[in-house]
Amino acid sequence: MTRYEPAIDLDAITAIDVHVHIEVDHHGHSSLPDDLRDAAATYFSTDGPNPDLDGVAAYYRERQMAAVVFTVDARTNFGHAPISSADIAEGAARNNDVLIPFGSVDPLSPTAVDDARRLIEDHGVRGFKFHPTVQGFDPSDPAYSPLYQTLQDAGVVALFHTGQTGIGAGLPGGRGLLLGLSNPMLLDPVAARFPGLQIIMAHPSVPWQDEALSVATHKHNTWIDLSGWSPKYFPESLVRAANSYLKSRVLFGSDFPLLTPDRWMRDAETAGSFKPGVMPGILKDNAVRLLGLAG
Repeated sequence: MTRYEPAIDLDAITAIDVHVHIEVDHHGHSSLPDDLRDAAATYFSTDGPNPDLDGVAAYYRERQMAAVVFTVDARTNFGHAPISSADIAEGAARNNDVLIPFGSVDPLSPTAVDDARRLIEDHGVRGFKFHPTVQGFDPSDPAYSPLYQTLQDAGVVALFHTGQTGIGAGLPGGRGLLLGLSNPMLLDPVAARFPGLQIIMAHPSVPWQDEALSVATHKHNTWIDLSGWSPKYFPESLVRAANSYLKSRVLFGSDFPLLTPDRWMRDAETAGSFKPGVMPGILKDNAVRLLGLAG
């Protein structure tokens, strides 16, 4: 077992994509059950690349970008074995010039804290991905405080999906998944109770964009990533915040493979939403600071 340590030449890369999903492992195992995978493909009209981890590394290396890679462990809610976060960390160690591993643990599992500690100590993950709607948990519930305490003590990042999701869309009852669990306001008490925990609120949090901006304005241990939506469709309030009062805590993310960094960059340039002066921070510098990549 090789423990991850980054070896990223920060001068050689143009951007750090903080939101990249590993959707299939090297055995061909999918991160989602078949019905959800097929429904998501229909919802997102995906026909682009969906490589395994080494393929993702090659894809980003070709673009002179680094990428934060992760999966989502929802084994309790889905009854489906996740892709191994330990394997993701191992693959990132193999490609540590371009990849940064985040782990995922099932918050509903009685072993979540021990699983998180093992991924941090043995495998060197730099953060954790949570998807409250997919994993079926209310992130504001104090029952998860021991897990957040573990992350805060280790100095790793917590990245939460916020807003609408295409997972379960179109299935009967949305497959039982609850959108309200991904309201960013549920992260406000987490940020309040754990001021040393750095929290990324992923995506434009539609339909709760104002809630996300409110939390980020009040709790300076929160960040917003710009993944999952083309910049052409970003809410005006988010663009205004990224250009001014939140410019030091906004992060580039694509949501690969659902949205590619190529598409994001092209549409950002076409839309002309962001001031030239804030783009270096959004694309790379803010993530370097958050992830401690400069040493």
